Amino acid sequence: MGRTNTVLLVLVFAALFTKETLAAQHVVGGSQGWEESTDLNSWASGEKFKVGDQLVFKYTSGLHSVVELPNESAYKSCNTGNALDSKSSGNDVVKLTKAGTRYFACGTLGHCGQGMKMKITTVAGNAPSSPSSSAAAPSSSSSSSSSSSSSSSLHSVTSLFGIAALSVPLLLSMF
Repeated sequence: MGRTNTVLLVLVFAALFTKETLAAQHVVGGSQGWEESTDLNSWASGEKFKVGDQLVFKYTSGLHSVVELPNESAYKSCNTGNALDSKSSGNDVVKLTKAGTRYFACGTLGHCGQGMKMKITTVAGNAPSSPSSSAAAPSSSSSSSSSSSSSSSLHSVTSLFGIAALSVPLLLSMF
């Protein structure tokens, strides 16, 4: 009975840890970050966002901010007055907790109107996140963000194999 409980505990732990390691962190805008000069929607179109992933907004605090807008109308008109959330640390993380479309803009006056906004679609799924293939020509920001997203996914898979490798001797020693 003790071995069965231990094996079950190891399997439950591995399942919980695996879910977390398969989530990807997407640095918004790639190496350029959350900046006015970044083509944010082109960057976003080259990424595949899944439930459990995280968006990481990196920018100069005090110069920019991140505002989540409630709908497409607010996004198109840059109406930040009814924001769902606002962040201003310069290194903000937004967890993607459900499938659907979300809208983000810079809250600094005039920045959204100059294009500092993006729309993303999060999909449900159990597979690791990875950059999606895009018909658009890759820009330097999308290729660097793709490599960082790929690196994050590769790290997650490597972690998963590491856990499996460490679990096998433990499981074998029980029998």
